Amino acid sequence: MDEQRLPSDDRLDAPRLSRRAFLVSMCAAGAVFGFPRSGLAAMNPGTTDGQPLEAAGRRYEPTLWYWIDTEGRVNVNVIRAEMGQHVGTAIARILADELGARWQDVHIDHVDSDPKWGTMVTGGSWSVWQSWPVYRRAGAAGRVALAEKAAALWGVNVDSVTVADGRVSAGSRSIGFGELVRQGLDRPFSEDELKALPLKPHDQLTLLGQDLKALDIDTKTNGQAIYGIDAKVEGMVHAAPILPPTRYDCVITAIDDSAAKGIKGYRQTLKLDDPSGTAPGWAMVIADSHWAARQAADRVKVSYRTGDATDVGEAEIQAENRRLIDDSGAGAIMDTGDTGDVDAAFADAADTFQADYSTQTVLHFQLEPVNALVFRNDDGVWEVHTGNQWQSLCLPWLQKALGVDEDQVVMRTYMLGGGFGRRLNGDYAIPAALASKALDGKPVKMILTRADDSHFDSVRPPTLSRLRMAFDADKKVVAMDSAVASGWPTKVMIPGFMPKGTNGEPYDPFSSDGIDHWYGVGAQRARAISNELAEHTFRPGWLRSVSPGWINFAVESFMDEAARHIGADPLRFRLDHFKAEGRNAGLAPNSVGGARRQAAVLERVAELSGYGRDDLPADSAIGIATTYGQSRDMPTWVGGAVHLSVDRESGRVHVHKIWLVVDCGTVVDPNGARAQVEGSALWGLSMALYEGTEFKNGRVVDTNLDSYQPLRMIDAPEIEIELVESTEVPVGLGEPGTTVVAPAIANGIQAAVGARLRHLPITPAAVLEALKEGSA
Repeated sequence: MDEQRLPSDDRLDAPRLSRRAFLVSMCAAGAVFGFPRSGLAAMNPGTTDGQPLEAAGRRYEPTLWYWIDTEGRVNVNVIRAEMGQHVGTAIARILADELGARWQDVHIDHVDSDPKWGTMVTGGSWSVWQSWPVYRRAGAAGRVALAEKAAALWGVNVDSVTVADGRVSAGSRSIGFGELVRQGLDRPFSEDELKALPLKPHDQLTLLGQDLKALDIDTKTNGQAIYGIDAKVEGMVHAAPILPPTRYDCVITAIDDSAAKGIKGYRQTLKLDDPSGTAPGWAMVIADSHWAARQAADRVKVSYRTGDATDVGEAEIQAENRRLIDDSGAGAIMDTGDTGDVDAAFADAADTFQADYSTQTVLHFQLEPVNALVFRNDDGVWEVHTGNQWQSLCLPWLQKALGVDEDQVVMRTYMLGGGFGRRLNGDYAIPAALASKALDGKPVKMILTRADDSHFDSVRPPTLSRLRMAFDADKKVVAMDSAVASGWPTKVMIPGFMPKGTNGEPYDPFSSDGIDHWYGVGAQRARAISNELAEHTFRPGWLRSVSPGWINFAVESFMDEAARHIGADPLRFRLDHFKAEGRNAGLAPNSVGGARRQAAVLERVAELSGYGRDDLPADSAIGIATTYGQSRDMPTWVGGAVHLSVDRESGRVHVHKIWLVVDCGTVVDPNGARAQVEGSALWGLSMALYEGTEFKNGRVVDTNLDSYQPLRMIDAPEIEIELVESTEVPVGLGEPGTTVVAPAIANGIQAAVGARLRHLPITPAAVLEALKEGSA
């Protein structure tokens, strides 16, 4: 890291002034870093200067989620992590619309990990969905309080008072929010009162669905936004880790730092003792600068006693997946409703069809490598400065690692330079905390290299899905039997989040979402199976779209194949099995309409893309698929189509265009929605055709972008997105677009050249092999 210093009067528009240099110049001016022991670490993206907004005069807090000051400014407290998705803007828009605030008066504050905020997590495409009822009720509380105050001042009936655009009015009288606060507004609300508050009818919401300027766009584009990698505090030292050969079962037996002692600024190498079990076998090189720490780390020699994980590779993990699926008694049986006897239906079937689908290990490779700055402040509280998606998950590990109580650790909020699920797991904060503890609370800043970040990554594990379908003599579907196997991140990191199946066995919902689809298929069984060999070798992680990213590849590829198996049109076959009956009818408030809404987006994308047209060039086709986003509890209905062509000589698949029709309920932020869908679709394309590594000797083979190659800009296709107009509850948008692209590509390849690909990524070599065999 280049931490050159500039004079404090350097200007933002100075020639060749980089973002990094600008931040350092701000530091010299005292505006960013060098915060006091209790100060916030991050520059607040919701304000013009990045600092937390201070209330003017007194302030009124209808709930803990926001306050209004005497200037009429509305400051919204946001517990969700900001990683480029403008989540603060979306949440503030929900509150401001219900409150009746003027958008120019709204600010956001990304808060720290105080227990009063409850569970702090940003993942699963949950943020807007979970925030919708909370912030609407909070906004309603302020609107009611303001109206009551004005009615009392004017001696009018409160029903005659309106609240809009930052003002409260009745007849010819009008007063601003700030003036009402100035006159002493202190109306409290109990939980029961909040739940009973009337909310605005949908047609009275004026900010939702409109093009508004994101509240944090200025700081993101002018260099003021502060990320964890930027954090700095006076007196800190730098740490560079030396990672063990495998994630688990490695014990340091010796450290030789003699060759590092010649590096200027090198201090020492610590052998970390981790009571939390999060990062066993780590050594940490301590130096006066990041450069010195890295240089020294290259010279320190560490010896280890290794375990069984060094004998495990991708093939062994997939073989274990297959063995587990072959065992009919393994895993948890998910609740798919009272649909009948699956085994009897298969025994009596006139015909059956079965296929296996697999995916390779996938890395996160977020732009900002993981990092953390940790120290013990003057009050004896450990401050952890880092970007993180799940503070509530990370805090107990930190407490255990440091050996302190709950109130002795606080996490400070920073922007994330990419999350994608990697920073749901805050494991990277543990080594920095342990190093600081070993140095008696001294500030320690650790930044992993890209290679170390990959080696320590919580990967999407190798997966296997087996699907079977039974037909009667009339080719009617009478049963479906599905099993999915992989390493389970939730089991490893937060087992309390796992529900139990109908057989009493717990399962990881984030490793099984997608298998409980909305197709009516007669008798149905779905098994979710944990691969403990994978979990013992590495720490499986949540990666954007989690299991729907690989299970929907299996389900939608299989539906396409099953249709072809009985000679049916793949589109018609799907639509015929979307019956909004029983559990597939959906439930209020989140899945109203059920299978009917999924059929609608599929029909629309087929129409939009021209699916089935016969005028395309040879070896090209339009493939389709449909998914429902993350989970049945929060379905985002997506129809996807891909126009592609296949080069029979090279095996290369060229994707020319992607169409996506998305029903996410109420669209809160149109620009943000389209950006989320487009970005997730491109990631889906990347994982379908390009991304994948493998384990060898207990560690990933590819650790940098020279050999691990995601989608490049030159290969990005045109994308057309249609958002369905709706007044239903808004659901997730960060991940659903990812889930539909891979199966649409596989189905398109089948239609174009008659080859079926059942493994991700779909490489040119795999395509050539499939062409040679006629099927894979």
